[in-house]
Amino acid sequence: MKSDSGSSRWIVSLGSRVSTRLRLLCFPYAGGGASTYRKWPSASLRQIHLCAVQLPGRENRLGDPPYTQISQLVDVLRGELQPYFDMPFAFFGHSMGALIAFELARKLRRMRDPMPVRLFLSGRRAPDWPPARPAIYHLPDAEFRQEVRLLQGTPDEVLNNEELMQILLPVLRADFAVCETYKYSAEEPLNIPLSVFGANHDPEVDRAGLEAWQRHTTGSMNLRIFEGNHFFLHPMRSALTEAITQDVSALLGAEAPGVQQHPGASW
Repeated sequence: MKSDSGSSRWIVSLGSRVSTRLRLLCFPYAGGGASTYRKWPSASLRQIHLCAVQLPGRENRLGDPPYTQISQLVDVLRGELQPYFDMPFAFFGHSMGALIAFELARKLRRMRDPMPVRLFLSGRRAPDWPPARPAIYHLPDAEFRQEVRLLQGTPDEVLNNEELMQILLPVLRADFAVCETYKYSAEEPLNIPLSVFGANHDPEVDRAGLEAWQRHTTGSMNLRIFEGNHFFLHPMRSALTEAITQDVSALLGAEAPGVQQHPGASW
C-alpha cells in the first residue's frame, strides 16, 4: 500500500483514479487500519477510487497517539480529508468506522463543507440506539483482552502473542473508548441516501438497530443483511463490494453490468 499523492499520512490509496467518477473514503472498525480494505477486489469497485483512512496508532502510524473521543477525531479528519473532497465522494465505515462516517458527515454539514453523496454504514446500530453490552474500554488488561476475544474479531494467535498485544492494546482500548463514550446529540436528519449493511448472526447489532438508521436521513435507505457475524465484511467482501458498486452506479445514473444478488445477502 502507498499513500495517495499530494496529501497526508491519513489516506492510503488502494486503486487507480483513471476513469473513476467517485471517491470512496473507508473508515476501519476498532483496532483496524487501512489494510482492512486492501483485499477489496478492484474489479468489483467499478468507477470508484478506493481510499482507506489510516487512523493514528496503527500500522504505519504506530507512533501516533490514538484518539479516545469521537468529537476530537472528527475535528481532525475534517481538516485532513479536505483535499479528497475535490470530486464526488462517499463514506464507508464498518462498526466504529460507521459511527465516524456518520459524525463526520454531520460535522461537514454544520461547517457548510462539501458533503458525501452517500453513506455506506456497516455493522453498526443507529447512533441513537442503545448499546448491546456494557462498556469495556476501562477494564483491566486481562478482562479487556477476554472481552475482545469474545467479539471474535482478533485472531487467537494475535491475542496470545504478548509482545504484539502490548502494541495493540492501547489502540484497541482507545477505539473502544471512542465508541463507548459516544453520546448521540439530536440534529436534523441528513439529506443524503444511506446504504446499511448487517449480518444475520451479529451479536452486537440486530436488525431493528440497523433499520433505525432510516430516521437519520430524509433520503432513501437500502438495507442488506449478509451471512455471518460482526466481522462479515471479510468473508463477504465480494458480495459487499458488488452491493456498493450497485448503489454507486444507481447514484451516478449508470448501469452496473454484471452486478447480481449474492446468495449470501438478503436485499
